[in-house]
Amino acid sequence: MKIVHFSCSRIAPIAAILGAGALLGAVGPFTSKFDNPAGQVVGVIFSVGWSWACFAFLVGYSRRSRIEASLLASSALAVGVAVYYLFKFLSPDVPAGGHIISGANDGLFSRALFWGASAFVLGAPVGFLGSMTRRMPGIGGLGVRLVVPLIAFFEASLRAYDSQDRVVEVVWASVRALSAVAVVLLVGHAVWSWWRGRGVRQPAPAKRL
Repeated sequence: MKIVHFSCSRIAPIAAILGAGALLGAVGPFTSKFDNPAGQVVGVIFSVGWSWACFAFLVGYSRRSRIEASLLASSALAVGVAVYYLFKFLSPDVPAGGHIISGANDGLFSRALFWGASAFVLGAPVGFLGSMTRRMPGIGGLGVRLVVPLIAFFEASLRAYDSQDRVVEVVWASVRALSAVAVVLLVGHAVWSWWRGRGVRQPAPAKRL
């Protein structure tokens, strides 16, 4: 009974993380099908790199073992990519001109292989950094905690220049502003914690009589 309980307690969180990866891969292309601003916003957010990096980071943070964090983050991202392109294959985009985008003849398989391999390789270090935040509190771990907000800020800045859609422009501006606020808050909290720690006086050793 103990063995069964141990197995279930280990398998359940792993299955939940892989399921969350599959959900991450489905949300972007699914919501993009809705012809309204809300669906467009959600589709954009869940189809770009920083949101996937954030997911891998959180997966790593949820695991105590750094090896397990790295492997699970990679595997969950790879599952997400597989689901993402499977959805694209089963439900391709058909704009007004009638040309199918992301169909079987649109280089979909090669892109799925490329991004699946990239997600598996890049997910490991991001998951590892997420796990490291448990062991690096304060100023020492500030650089690790800034990884995702900085990725979001730079990606939003780059994509904002290529956007021709007003809704998408607002999304990137909001992501850039929120990521900048997150950076300021994380830096401020680390500095405040460090300063507060300096004020804690160690008790003086008792004098011997």
